[in-house]
Parts: sequence; C-alpha cells; structure tokens
Amino acid sequence: MFKKILLIYLLFLSPVILADSKTSPRAKQILAEIDDLWRGKSSHAITRMQVKTKHYTRTMRMEGWSKGKEKTLFKILEPLREKGSVTLKSGNNIYTYLPKTDRTIKLTSGMMMGSWMGSHFTNDDLVKESRLEEDYEAEISFEGDREGRAVIEFTLIPKIDAAVVWGKLVLTVLADGYIPIDEFYYDEDMLLARTIIFEDIKKLGGRDRPAILRVIPADKPDEFTEFVYESLEFDIDVSERLFTLSSLKKR
Repeated sequence: MFKKILLIYLLFLSPVILADSKTSPRAKQILAEIDDLWRGKSSHAITRMQVKTKHYTRTMRMEGWSKGKEKTLFKILEPLREKGSVTLKSGNNIYTYLPKTDRTIKLTSGMMMGSWMGSHFTNDDLVKESRLEEDYEAEISFEGDREGRAVIEFTLIPKIDAAVVWGKLVLTVLADGYIPIDEFYYDEDMLLARTIIFEDIKKLGGRDRPAILRVIPADKPDEFTEFVYESLEFDIDVSERLFTLSSLKKR
C-alpha cells in the first residue's frame, strides 16, 4: 500500500560502478522474496500515519488501494478537517484532490521533491518504483547472530543504469522468513540520509509482515514518520475506474 511505502522502498547509496553482476543466486532469491513481501497484483489497506517534526505532530488515518505497479490511491479518513482528501498516482503522474475547494491538482516537476502530506516522504517517492534484485548489485556483508537474533545483512550498490537516487543501501533481515529489520539509506556522498525501522511482526495479507514502519531522517534524528498497518490484503478485485480523475470526487 504505502508502496512504501510504501513505499516505500526506493533509496540507496554509493558512486561505485559495477560492470558485471556480482550478486550471488542466493542473494537474488532472498531479495526477490523481500521485494514481493509488499507487492501483489492489487492491494487494499487501512493505515495510520503519525508525523513528528520540530514544529508539529499530526496523525492521519488512511485507506489505500493499488493495482499493479502503476496505480495507487490514498484517501484520508481522519482527521475530520482533512477527510476526503485523495492522492492518486497513475504512472509517473500524481494528482491531489482537495474536497474543501473541490479542486484536483496535478503536481508539477518542481513539486515532486516536496513533502507528501507533511511526512518525511516526498511526492517523488510515490512515483518511483524499484526492485532490489533488479536495480542493485548486492553482497551479503554479514550473516550470523546479532543482538540475540539470526540475521542476514546486505550491502546494495545501484547498477549504472538504475533509476535510483541513492548511493547505497544497507538492509538487514531476519534469517528465518527474510523479514526486514532495518534499512539505512545513503546519499551519493556516502552520508547516511535516513533510516527505516520495521517492528511489530504479525499476520498481514496472509503472511508475517512488519505492521510498523518508522522513517527517521539522519539530519533530524528527533523527527520521524511512522506508518501502522491496521489491515492489509492482496490480490483483490479492484476496478480500473477507481484510478481515474473522475472517480476522485465520487469517493
């Protein structure tokens, strides 16, 4: 849902260029399973998002749908003052519907790096799609016990032709089930840009998944955006009409 969430998974680091694939078949297989943890032919989710910054703390409850990789729609359920606001991603375009003004706005290229709904994600994060196994060269940089858990750590460097904005990603997963624990995203100067922490593993969409994702910007460690999945289901019947501009007001 939050592609995420969403999304969510779009960022990495290192200016190193690798000519030939050095990712082992085992690493590819594990990364493919991690990619598919958040993907399906379609999805529906109810989530809660809390954003904490230096100046404010706000919480929103949202309903979201997706179909394939190109279509995603989020609708705000709470708070009341923002209820009915909708974000639609269709291909590389993002539209926002504001019920108070009854206006639909298409985001321009200059708005893509702006904050999405006041969170620590950008509008650009919603548009870009990435698969770890396809866009990165990966090596298993650690495998064993860490803090009482058996884990596997990957260091991922983007391929020369990958459409990603980061230099490197360090991803740690549980050895049993390959469930993510944390991800560290670095910029092109190899400086830590942000961290995602995964918590509260439970049954979601038919298998164990983290129900909480917390995003922490490196330059503002006291701030965060936290997603909490209340429900999640995959491969459901979702109409194409849901992801059209004419449907935004009707919802």
